[in-house]
Amino acid sequence: MQFRTSEQIRNDFLDFFKSKGHLIVPSAPVVPLDDPTLLFTNAGMNPFKPIFLGEQPSYMHQGQAWQRAADTQKCIRVSGKHNDLEEVGHDTYHHTLFEMLGNWSFGDYFKEDAIRWAWELLVNRWGLPADCLYATVFGGDAEDGLPADDEAEALWKSITGINPDHVLRFGKKDNFWEMGETGPCGPCSEIHIDLRSEQERARIPGKDLVNAGDPSVMEIWNLVFIQFNRQNDGSLKPLPAKHVDTGMGFERICAVIQQKTSNYDTDVFSPIIQHISKLAGKNYGDSEYTDVAMRVIADHIRTVSFSIADGASPSNDGRGYVIRRILRRAIRYGWDRLSLKEPFMFQLVQTLAKQFAQVFPELQAQLSYVQGVIEAEEKGFLRTLGQGIELFNKMTEGKTSIDGEDAFRLHDTYGFPIDLTALMAREKGLSVDEEGFELRMKEQKERARSAGKFKVDMSDLNDWKTVTPGKDSHFVGYDTTECETTIAAIRTEGERKAILMTETPFYAESGGQVSDIGILTNGEVHLRVIDVQKAQDKIVHYVDHWTEDLTGPWIARVDSVRRLEISKHHSATHLLHAALRQVLGTHVAQKGSLVEERRLRFDFSHFKSIETSELEEIEALVNRKIQENMLLHEERNVPIEQAKDRGAMMLFGEKYGDQVRIITFDPAYSVELCGGTHVDATGKIGYFRCVSEASVASGVRRVEAVVGHTADEVLRGEKRMLSELRALIGQSEHPATTLQSLLDDRKRLEKSLEQVQFRQALDSLTRLMSEPQSFNGFSVISGEIEGADTEMLKQLGYESLKRQPQACVTVLGSRDKEAQKVYLVATVTEDLIQQKGLKAGNIVGQLAKRLGGGGGGQANLATAGGRMPEKLTEVLNSVTEGLNS
Repeated sequence: MQFRTSEQIRNDFLDFFKSKGHLIVPSAPVVPLDDPTLLFTNAGMNPFKPIFLGEQPSYMHQGQAWQRAADTQKCIRVSGKHNDLEEVGHDTYHHTLFEMLGNWSFGDYFKEDAIRWAWELLVNRWGLPADCLYATVFGGDAEDGLPADDEAEALWKSITGINPDHVLRFGKKDNFWEMGETGPCGPCSEIHIDLRSEQERARIPGKDLVNAGDPSVMEIWNLVFIQFNRQNDGSLKPLPAKHVDTGMGFERICAVIQQKTSNYDTDVFSPIIQHISKLAGKNYGDSEYTDVAMRVIADHIRTVSFSIADGASPSNDGRGYVIRRILRRAIRYGWDRLSLKEPFMFQLVQTLAKQFAQVFPELQAQLSYVQGVIEAEEKGFLRTLGQGIELFNKMTEGKTSIDGEDAFRLHDTYGFPIDLTALMAREKGLSVDEEGFELRMKEQKERARSAGKFKVDMSDLNDWKTVTPGKDSHFVGYDTTECETTIAAIRTEGERKAILMTETPFYAESGGQVSDIGILTNGEVHLRVIDVQKAQDKIVHYVDHWTEDLTGPWIARVDSVRRLEISKHHSATHLLHAALRQVLGTHVAQKGSLVEERRLRFDFSHFKSIETSELEEIEALVNRKIQENMLLHEERNVPIEQAKDRGAMMLFGEKYGDQVRIITFDPAYSVELCGGTHVDATGKIGYFRCVSEASVASGVRRVEAVVGHTADEVLRGEKRMLSELRALIGQSEHPATTLQSLLDDRKRLEKSLEQVQFRQALDSLTRLMSEPQSFNGFSVISGEIEGADTEMLKQLGYESLKRQPQACVTVLGSRDKEAQKVYLVATVTEDLIQQKGLKAGNIVGQLAKRLGGGGGGQANLATAGGRMPEKLTEVLNSVTEGLNS
């Protein structure tokens, strides 16, 4: 076999299947966007699950349906059925994060082509020795009533050059692939390779070691023939179409082709291990004791870094807790075995980002953010790690086990995850009472839960007394705050009185927005609606009382004044989210929110406190958007794929249906999926004021703000404070000497400076427009505008369209070297949009990727940002290379 680098091997695979008519698709995030059943993407097929379930017929790309695809998918296996954590670092081939090379057929080709192409790539292209390969097929299962896969067995023997004796049958455990307890599944055919010497192969036949746990005879590729859907009752239901799902472990195949006995010896891991070795001052290979630590750290930094880049932050629950556990596990190995007592993990991210910049650019694009989150986590854990280890050593003296109380104490006081305690115990030959630990954890959670806010009773959603037969809970509140309705059903929940209406304008608490309140009246009786909650598909209204006769028509009337204030704050939340991403970076992602009539609270991912200047810039940007009086553009029942293609902001972990609602305030600024209520124009928000900014968790910040009448009250209060301050320091009332006057002078100077900067920018634009490039029958104008921010570039973009309304593409850029930020704007004239299909959003999006960022917008004007100012000149000089002919 000829030596090939890992990058060449990856490209070989993708190019091979591209030549077979497959669309090469990018890796999905390791944090699933729209599948709450998964903590992490744990198999290459996860992103295609809706196709396998028959929920969509094919993979859609730029409006075209594809029946064949190939990719390299980042996968994480750290919990549940797919859990390789304990083996990582101690053996040479298990990993928590790995790449899964895969080719896919969505109701197109099936077993014959999958088997033929697998052999062609492995043997004919990569030169793997045919006599060392084994193929396993499904041998049938009586419990499921499934026969052996005679078809796959026959195909291996007839269309490949494999030794017929090397085609082996195995049972359900090894050769029937299932993603989980339920879901798509089917028989599979695995390809194994025997890496032993000729002498060893002569002594023991390879077929005796297939699936026997020998690391020298291992699986390298799994061809899954998806035919069934496993039901909740365990039965198998045939799928509407048959599919192919293959998975090849990238790290393993690199070791095979590079003729290494360990995955960690390949160039997939060698750069990061070399960096760890340098930090520790120890050579890899000198000692198995330190080698294990380096392998664990090299594996874990990949998992932690890509998880954070894809939207998961270390926390105390869910996937965030998994990330925290893995990170702390690596830190402890560094502390104990490599004597790394200061934060070191964050320093490895840059090496990782550089290595994978071409295939997974998201890490490079968010480098500073990922580094910041990891460093903050390291500092926090290192403060207690030494004390925790000391306590662990004391509590284990003369013992054979660690009881649940001590394990809980290590967790609660020193931040030791239970699996870290268990790992340390195993190293000492001790056991851990994990059941006792879980009991203490359960007690703690119950105490926390009992202190929580009461929610709708979900115990029996059918326990309703019918008042008016028929359907209920039809929401009309986006269009009106008042409607005629009937009461469909009632029930009591303790002392609370619950009502279902046939139609309702009342918004139920969800998505961080509080519920509406109001009145339900029939002209004589007034029922006060004091709370509204969702219970599956029900909208449950809680009223202060009810009367004996609830039949007949009623008028449901929302407190519209309160609703308007809530809507102002919700729309302002969208403007704030966009401003945070523009000022702080595209790593900012919503982690929680609260929208009330008198305030908004927004939690988001960011690894350090916001500087005062940044907060002022954010506040100013939101207020500019309010003053622009941008109109609300609301779209309902938009196909989810279309929303994704348009770049609508989606929340990690949220489950979206096939149809979604999109809220847009300027396509180039704020486009989000949202179910809340909003003002119809941003001008109605009035004024936006940040009142606080603080940390709420590692890597998560919180901004609280007010708008409208509440913001006015805040400003009046600040004015009173200034007056009191002026009186205290004895200042005269003369305008030239008051604090307010100084503030006003500053604002006037800043405005004058902005006007001067804009005039200079216009001069630069004029110069650039006087020297256009000619390309494919139209003009291309590109260049840098010094000192311009995104808003100024956007204004210049509109100016270029005004000055050159036909046959012209313009791309302008600017850079902020101190903040390591780049800004771009692209414009395309209407004739080029219609005649050549050019779109500003596509142009600026492609350019921004090369600058470590992203962006988009309308076809005629779009903006973007990035984190690599040093590359701006190079990118602006190559604009024409990315234009369609």
